[in-house]
Amino acid sequence: MTLFPKAIELSTGVFLPYVEQGDPAGVPIIFLHGFLDTWRSFSRVLPHLPRSVHAFSITQRGHGDASRPSAGYSILEFETDLEAFMDALGLKTAVIVGHSMGSAVALRFAIDHPERAAGLVLVGASSTMASTPAARSFWDSTLSELTDPVDPTLLHQMMENALVQTVPQEFLDTALREGLKVPSFVWRAAFESRWRREGDYSEELGQIRAPTLIVWGDQDVRYSRSEQDVLASGIKGAELIIYPGAGHWLHWEVPHHFSADLVTFIENLPY
Repeated sequence: MTLFPKAIELSTGVFLPYVEQGDPAGVPIIFLHGFLDTWRSFSRVLPHLPRSVHAFSITQRGHGDASRPSAGYSILEFETDLEAFMDALGLKTAVIVGHSMGSAVALRFAIDHPERAAGLVLVGASSTMASTPAARSFWDSTLSELTDPVDPTLLHQMMENALVQTVPQEFLDTALREGLKVPSFVWRAAFESRWRREGDYSEELGQIRAPTLIVWGDQDVRYSRSEQDVLASGIKGAELIIYPGAGHWLHWEVPHHFSADLVTFIENLPY
């Protein structure tokens, strides 16, 4: 299936590419990619979804071919873009699916706009994007010296370290090309927001009312099982599904498996 990106200018002043598929009268679902990724992150998932799902996959600010404003890369700004996107498309509610950084945006949205989050799906997630010793070490050793153009070897190593199962080389090559579009100042701005603890939800999880599915690969090198347990115990009624032998990008590695669980979750929503 060939997907043709559209683009939209939001009230926040940014221009975001996105793809759309499915019945406009179907259940709306919005996919949010992680850091250095684009809408293409879910391109292996979309073909497995039924037409009854009205799916949108967007490229967030600073990434891919989206606008790159000089500032505004905290989770709060990404969340505001999501709200503006829904307003522009006339979506009163939607199921929000987020991977990694995208899951932080989804969490913030579900906390701040409970009436608009019909469901919440967290993939490779954590209850906090705040600074960790590993993040600080990466800043000190790499990001503080990062210049444009970003060295492809760096991004390639980051991808390889988080992958467990085989993914088509063509897909990986595309992901690498898209990731290299992110300028060094966006890398730094996204990490600097962690020092301000703008992505720490550990004390707010109990406010989430949306039905929640947490999906985690047991070989995820970014976020541990204990972090999934924090999410599952903190969000009332949340369901945790663990994928044996899958890594941080489990939706790349086992898209058919992830899609099946996603569809089951959506079919059981009180929508």
